[in-house]
Amino acid sequence: MFRISRVGVVLAALGGVMLSVGSAQASDLTIASWGGAYQKAQSEALFQPAAKALGIKIKEVTYNGMADVRLQVQTGAVTMDIVVGGTGSAAHAGAQGLLEPLDYKVIDASHFYPGMATKYCVGGDVFSNVFAYSTAKYGDHPPKTWADFWDVKKFPGKRAYRGGVAGALEPALMADGVPPDQVYKVLSTDAGLKRAIDKIRQLKPYIAVWWTSGAQQAQLMKDGEVDMTTGWNGRFDDIIKSGAKVAYTFNQGIYDSDCFSIPKGAPHKAEAMRFLAEISKPQYQAALTKYITYGPTNQDAYKNGLISDAVAKTLSSAPANAAMQIPLDAQWYEKNEAKATAMYQDMMLH
Repeated sequence: MFRISRVGVVLAALGGVMLSVGSAQASDLTIASWGGAYQKAQSEALFQPAAKALGIKIKEVTYNGMADVRLQVQTGAVTMDIVVGGTGSAAHAGAQGLLEPLDYKVIDASHFYPGMATKYCVGGDVFSNVFAYSTAKYGDHPPKTWADFWDVKKFPGKRAYRGGVAGALEPALMADGVPPDQVYKVLSTDAGLKRAIDKIRQLKPYIAVWWTSGAQQAQLMKDGEVDMTTGWNGRFDDIIKSGAKVAYTFNQGIYDSDCFSIPKGAPHKAEAMRFLAEISKPQYQAALTKYITYGPTNQDAYKNGLISDAVAKTLSSAPANAAMQIPLDAQWYEKNEAKATAMYQDMMLH
């Protein structure tokens, strides 16, 4: 979900025990996550079971994202050992020297989906940038593509759209006729980036809200304030389960992963690496799907009955769903985020 600026981040402090000859030496691991239902799911499926398997304890605290990582690294007072972030923010932080390179001799990512185990970030779950719509308004003839999302004559109604650039440009190009597998090639040109911004500008008169958080995107649909919005599939699943007359499609979605990184100078780097190796195993990632509809990054989680066929149909990374989508290109954002953000903000304001 390269997910820029998800609101509300929670740290889980993990107390580790290292055994030496004839004695035990206590050490603390600290892991930063995103709070709410998401952090609770991680705690139940990943953190608590892994802590038990490795003989460590867990304590939860809070932090404010990569800005805190930067501050700790720059001041030489690093207390966090593991942080949860979006692929793009992790790539950016790694390029700035804020993260440790991960050791894939310790962490087995050989069965991960392509691009979900990078130099500074190992994937923990997969979500999708999709659009949701009101089933009450559009009935038996709902929008199915990004071109439909843009078609205000065939599908009249209020829209909401992301107030940040991540995952906002790709839909615009697909709506404008660019084949999904050519989106980043086109975006990598000045003309292509302008084309995406101009396409969103066309829709701007019908955008009632520029959303800035996952909670907001879901609430807008639940309250009927808008008839369509972009957003993250798991957020929409939550309101659908509560009875909201909302649906979404994975067709032309942009799938992304939340991932784990180790801050530069983490006090317990080796222990953190082993912890990441543990929670990267398929049984942990399969267990996460019991608590939240985010798919595993480890493809082996779909084998040996770890995830039922019924559950797999709801997950972003299930083979059938992934085949309808494109992966978010974190490297594109690493290179172009600043320029794209400036253009995007100018479009929203003028």
